[in-house]
Amino acid sequence: MRQSLRLADFGTIITGKTPSFQNPEHFGESYPFITPTDIGVNRTVQTERRISDEGAINFARQMLPMLSVCFVCIGATIGKICMTTKLSLTNQQINSIVVDKTRHDPFFVYYLLSTYADKVKSIAGGAATPIVNKTAFENIEVLVPSLPIQRKIASILSAYDDLIENNLRRIKILEEMAKTIYDEWFVKFRFPGHEKVRMVESELGMIPEGWEVGKLNDIINNVRKSVKAGEELNNMPYVPIDMIPRKSLALTESLPGYEAKSSLIVFKEWDILFGAMRSYFHKVIIAPFDGVTRSTCFVLRPVQDEFYSFAVLTLFEDKTIEYSHQRSRGSTMPYAVWDGSFAEMPIIKPPKDLLIKFNKFVKPMLEKVKLFYFHYNNLRQTRDLLLPKLISGEIDVENLDIQTGDLNEPDV
Repeated sequence: MRQSLRLADFGTIITGKTPSFQNPEHFGESYPFITPTDIGVNRTVQTERRISDEGAINFARQMLPMLSVCFVCIGATIGKICMTTKLSLTNQQINSIVVDKTRHDPFFVYYLLSTYADKVKSIAGGAATPIVNKTAFENIEVLVPSLPIQRKIASILSAYDDLIENNLRRIKILEEMAKTIYDEWFVKFRFPGHEKVRMVESELGMIPEGWEVGKLNDIINNVRKSVKAGEELNNMPYVPIDMIPRKSLALTESLPGYEAKSSLIVFKEWDILFGAMRSYFHKVIIAPFDGVTRSTCFVLRPVQDEFYSFAVLTLFEDKTIEYSHQRSRGSTMPYAVWDGSFAEMPIIKPPKDLLIKFNKFVKPMLEKVKLFYFHYNNLRQTRDLLLPKLISGEIDVENLDIQTGDLNEPDV
């Protein structure tokens, strides 16, 4: 038996608020500050910005406890959704439900709302900027089963999301391991056998003897193979810049090739896609397949296979991102420029034998990062097939023996 409820009946609805940049003391490291840009296809988010303890006190009425459900209600991204994993603040584009856990399961509410994105978009008002105000959001009606059924449905779907989150954490560990080895060998110069190599002066400071100073395009080519939209692209995955995650080498999503329309360039499996538009967003990924992107990305390929791991992690360095951004052109929509600019970035070039050794050691880690796309999407597709059938009651879980456990979610 399912009953009709308004979203307001699930608990308390809170509209977020953005701290003024004139009060920088409100920003810090203590609590996530969630914006639509931070929300992807996963249940949890990693935010670009955080607020301070003082900010949390100042916005106490808007602070969200763990397991609140956040739903974007303004702009082109209406329908994006996530859950908080700790005390958090959102901006004003997001309405959140602080779920009454005595009456409803927060995870069920999250999955339920994820099936209502199209309905919410349909009631959005506003010509230039679509908006679903708090009152309209509160009054959206949904059909809801009893709490025991909610918990069973949430438990089934959460099993998939838990696997996705665990895999994401493993990928993050692999990325950190590869970056740590890179820093040890090529930044701190603690490479194998470094004790026997003396340091000498260079234009980039002290470097090991036998190493050289070169330019980025000594080890990396910018592959610019243009292609026109058409039927030949239909079977190719399309990866526009907004599909590329921030600060992760692992791609998680793509679009079908028929959505690729203009300014297109193709890439090959193992190529490195580097977000050239607003490069400060730090979008650098390893291509898991042959596909197509737009010219807002560079398609980069090492000059030699042995340079691969060194090239990937050099491009992923914060100082590389900063260099590309500082030399970007355009104020409103800055673009990194390859020829005569980014390509000329000075780099330290280790001996080839050391790069070969590094590549043999690190590339297997990068291959696992690359393959994550397929593991991730298999799990997500299975979950997404089950989701509407479980939420609608088409799949009946009442008589299933499912251990639902306690309501909790680890910090991430």
